[in-house]
Amino acid sequence: MLAQTLAITLLNLRAIPSRLGSSLVIVVGIGGVVGVLIALLAMAEGFKTTLASTGRADRALVMRAGSNDELASILNIEVWNIVRDLPGIRRDIAGEPIAIAERYILSDVRKRGAQTGANVVVRGTSPDVFRVRPEARIVAGRMFERGKREVVVGRGALDQYADMQIGQRVEVRDGAWPIVGVFESGGDVHESELWVDVTSLHQALRTPFYATVTVQLQDASEATLQAFKDRIAADPRLKVSVQREPDYYASRAVALQKFITILGYSVATIMGIGAVFGALNTMYAAVSTRSVEIATLRAIGFHATPVVMSVLIEAVFLAFVGAALGAAVAYVLFNGYTVSTLNFQTFSQVAFAFRVTPGLLAEGIAIACLIGLIGGLFPAVRAARLPVAEALRSA
Repeated sequence: MLAQTLAITLLNLRAIPSRLGSSLVIVVGIGGVVGVLIALLAMAEGFKTTLASTGRADRALVMRAGSNDELASILNIEVWNIVRDLPGIRRDIAGEPIAIAERYILSDVRKRGAQTGANVVVRGTSPDVFRVRPEARIVAGRMFERGKREVVVGRGALDQYADMQIGQRVEVRDGAWPIVGVFESGGDVHESELWVDVTSLHQALRTPFYATVTVQLQDASEATLQAFKDRIAADPRLKVSVQREPDYYASRAVALQKFITILGYSVATIMGIGAVFGALNTMYAAVSTRSVEIATLRAIGFHATPVVMSVLIEAVFLAFVGAALGAAVAYVLFNGYTVSTLNFQTFSQVAFAFRVTPGLLAEGIAIACLIGLIGGLFPAVRAARLPVAEALRSA
């Protein structure tokens, strides 16, 4: 049985060049399905990775109790003074706690190549923010100075927004502030932000409060985090919540990632239905043109099962070729491609790079092979049921 299947399959595959046009219907159709699916899922994967890679496990984020986002959190200066002195926070050589209080607002700026504005995060922080976030560093220009209305721009914001070069001015609050430097932070979400001095931002906003306090814990263990939470819960003056930093930023990606994933599978399903019909038509035509050949094989002793298997293998082979083509195009065009999009949960733009992973490539190829299998099933059954005598008389 296996020998018969291999023999018929080789005959079918050798005949593909003679019907190249119809075979390309399957290859191109399925290639399009796989390419679009991988591109959309790579977008979701890149967005998730950018946010999930933000922060370190030994850092904790303190916000007002009940607040799900920095934008909605309000902490007064008293809370900052209490939290920064709690046990469990790592201290530097001078004995100062490694902690920082920050303000989070949105500002409207123009994206590159567009006339409309987009929300960008303006983070009021401190010139010594690098003590808390050592992964960040100035790569051009200098850091803003304490008490001055100056801006440093993240690498992602520099690439995505217009007029973000050093020496230019950007609207923050109460006027345009000069840009004095560019920073990067390992490709995380902070690179989509503008950083300014928090004291200057308070003066411009005329509302001196913070949104978050970020602290570096003594280690990344669950026990240390829980002990820090317990100390906060024991202080009646503190009505705040505590999250591990990576957990908070990963949660910010959930809504958009889910939307893009659903969109990707929906579009792929619609295109996949068209690809199935294309495969059906192609394989029915292939069986019809080889009806005499199939009947002859049946007449000399070949079983129906090898005929079915050979048609299915041909359909899956063409689908695999299309999948490989679509996956290759998606990888070349989209892997590492940088864009920015609106995060539904923070109402701000986030710059990120598409990530075409091996898992996405494998998923696209698997779906393509399934489409080929479905598209070849009915033509294969028809070939197996083809009456031998009738087919030979029609020769």
